[in-house]
Amino acid sequence: MPNLSKSRLLVFRQCPKRLWLEVHHRQLRENSAATEASFKVGHQVGEIARRLYDPQGKGTLIDPQAEGHAVALKRSAELLATPKPIFEAGFAAGGALAFADVMLPGTKQGKRVWRMVEVKSSASVKDYHRDDIAVQAFVARKAKVPLSSISLAHVDSKWVYPGGEDYQGLLVETDLTDEAFGRGKEVESWISDAQTVVRKHKEPAIGTGRHCNYPFDCGFLGYCQGQESPPDYPAAWLPRVQTKALKALLEGGVVDLRNVPDDLLNLRQLRVKAHSLSGKRYFDQQGAAADLKAHILPAYFLDFETINFPVPIWKGTRPYQQIPFQFSLHRLSKKGTLTPSMFLDLSGKDPSLALANSLIAACGITGPVFVYNAKFEKTRIKELAGRFKMVRASLLAINERIVDLQPIAENRYYHPDQEGSWSIKSVLPTIAKLRYDGLEGVQDGGMAMNAYLEAIAPATTTERKNEIGEQLRAYCSLDTLAMVKLWQFFSGRKELKL
Repeated sequence: MPNLSKSRLLVFRQCPKRLWLEVHHRQLRENSAATEASFKVGHQVGEIARRLYDPQGKGTLIDPQAEGHAVALKRSAELLATPKPIFEAGFAAGGALAFADVMLPGTKQGKRVWRMVEVKSSASVKDYHRDDIAVQAFVARKAKVPLSSISLAHVDSKWVYPGGEDYQGLLVETDLTDEAFGRGKEVESWISDAQTVVRKHKEPAIGTGRHCNYPFDCGFLGYCQGQESPPDYPAAWLPRVQTKALKALLEGGVVDLRNVPDDLLNLRQLRVKAHSLSGKRYFDQQGAAADLKAHILPAYFLDFETINFPVPIWKGTRPYQQIPFQFSLHRLSKKGTLTPSMFLDLSGKDPSLALANSLIAACGITGPVFVYNAKFEKTRIKELAGRFKMVRASLLAINERIVDLQPIAENRYYHPDQEGSWSIKSVLPTIAKLRYDGLEGVQDGGMAMNAYLEAIAPATTTERKNEIGEQLRAYCSLDTLAMVKLWQFFSGRKELKL
């Protein structure tokens, strides 16, 4: 019986079919960009953890990928006889295999014991982390490791980086010893069931559903979807499914809107269902115009691009804090003249104060500032105001002028081509001849973040940095131009030749 790694046991917990494919047809897996990015984040946080738990550098790092599992397990057993920290120590027992992020030596009643710490890049303890810890504890104890305790260390999103490469406080621990030690029988059953799945000659017959993306995106989703006949009107188009009854229906296998009872749907979901089935657009033009009537020209249309670092690189910032490095602004005068302005900093230095000053200058002192999803922009501006007291009043004054176009779109408009989404990228093509998929290099916020990271990397050439800058300017500018088009469409101002 081959030992199943901890990661494969967690894959089994998510979907037995995914485990079978991982073992028998791994070549079918296609990891998303988000998955690849999460791997990089995990490695980065792991490196910081080793510095924090072994400040004198006396510990040993084992590399199972480079050394091979057999060598890694042998070295781990040898190192467990020494009183020094071990990173990625491996254990195999009970049909499972696990590698511990951190093993710290201690003594109890004159005998050596070990404290295990699993390091996660998330900002809180998740349910699947508890499964992870339970497997780690089971395998280590089954392998006769004298484990005294096991904790989970995760990123503290409230911690503020003091600068100078000082990351003391980045991680916070939660002791899960009692819980993990008490789940041995449960883990044994997972291993047994997972081994049974792996031995099957055919993949389990499991359809796609919510489990394909929770708790992790599955790289086999494209393969599995290719085995299914997609419904003409996917029930997945229903927005904001929150009621237990509707969740149970969809998780129970209902995939077509035509099979979803109307009495389970709210007004917005009913609208999606009705207009998706009819193929006709819904537009409350009078209501939309009334919503915007009070907001007179001149007006401003604002969009931020942000970056967040799990391990902060700029003094005074927090882990995962959304920090604006770019904004696009279009000013629409009373006569209908449209004037664009832009801020973009690719120097690699903290752009926050310079962006705040440029934003204040660009927004003037009167007139509505239109955004799409006000919570995001207002929170970013509020955070900037909290960091820089000298411009606090001016920034908060901009917040008071912000008007959100998204609720108007959600309440007054729906086109079947939106497929249940009111993102600006879904709405825009249905009302204007503007599209994001024609942009080069950067077409969404995730791509903008990746482009920014590449631009500020020391190895990036000046030529490539300039190319990225042009792509970011084009993308962010389209976001604000899209809002101008939405405003014109909703307000009915056809006389403005924008």
